[in-house]
Amino acid sequence: MALHYLETGTTDPCYNLAFEQFVLETHTEGDWLILWQNANTVVVGLNQNTAEEVNREFVEKNGIRVVRRMTGGGAVYHDLGNLNYSFISDVGDKETLSIRRFAEPVCRALRAMGVQAEISGRNDIVIGGRKVSGCAQRIYKERILHHGTLLFSSDREMIAGALNADPSKFRSKSAKSVRSRVGNIRDFLPETIDVHAFWRRMLYELSQRGMTQEHLTEEELKTIACLADEKYRSWEWNWGKCPQYSYSNKKRFPGGTVEVHADVQAGRIEDVVFYGDYLAATDQKPLLQALRGQLFERSGCAAILDRFCLQDMFGEISKEEILSLMFD
Repeated sequence: MALHYLETGTTDPCYNLAFEQFVLETHTEGDWLILWQNANTVVVGLNQNTAEEVNREFVEKNGIRVVRRMTGGGAVYHDLGNLNYSFISDVGDKETLSIRRFAEPVCRALRAMGVQAEISGRNDIVIGGRKVSGCAQRIYKERILHHGTLLFSSDREMIAGALNADPSKFRSKSAKSVRSRVGNIRDFLPETIDVHAFWRRMLYELSQRGMTQEHLTEEELKTIACLADEKYRSWEWNWGKCPQYSYSNKKRFPGGTVEVHADVQAGRIEDVVFYGDYLAATDQKPLLQALRGQLFERSGCAAILDRFCLQDMFGEISKEEILSLMFD
């Protein structure tokens, strides 16, 4: 049976994740393939604590989006040197369902280009011991979505920086990402090509049984745009959908040492306390009460800090230093 092939027409991660969710849930027959790219983005797994997986200071400084997907697995970094693929098909026999069903055709396509790609571990594709692809799956009724990354020429420094959250600051029961040695497919190819040529080669190799180029209707595209806005752009989905966790950090500033401990549930501060040797003149209790129930994100907490005389509570510790303690 020929593949039905779609492209999203954008590098917006929120729209792209909404696009594949829509196709999974509405296109109930046939085998579908989507090839797509996201501009600089960290994509976290369904069951992960976003704050625990992301170096928030780094992603904000570098303009990197942070979006949660609807499949499990670990956090990954996407840029325009990475190509994503999505297969959507019938589930079939759930007892024999495995990653290999969809990952092996990707390996064959890469081997046809002259690189020795193989499946490794639970959900990785490696070349020469280097991870070049990670994949995940989602079942919806009798359909399955299998999607994965293909690191072609991604910026490895950005990968390391964006995903380099400090695990010592967090304690939670969320799924943790396992860091792997990564490689770029371009470095293993026998010929020099760019990511656009690689995209065309992958499409050619994956569509050997035949392919039909498909297009969604204007009404379907409007529905996808609404889903992207209401779900994938929302703070509640990307940051608030986290398990209960505890956050702690300690820093030395010119005005003294400050330590913060916060308990966070569903993205909101349940309890928070500051310790340190700074020269406080008044009790922090009114501030701590105001912070409880607040979303654990910088702008909202900054607005609350603005309501109080911080010099009385923290001496020479500034608002920006308090925020850096909580979020950097």
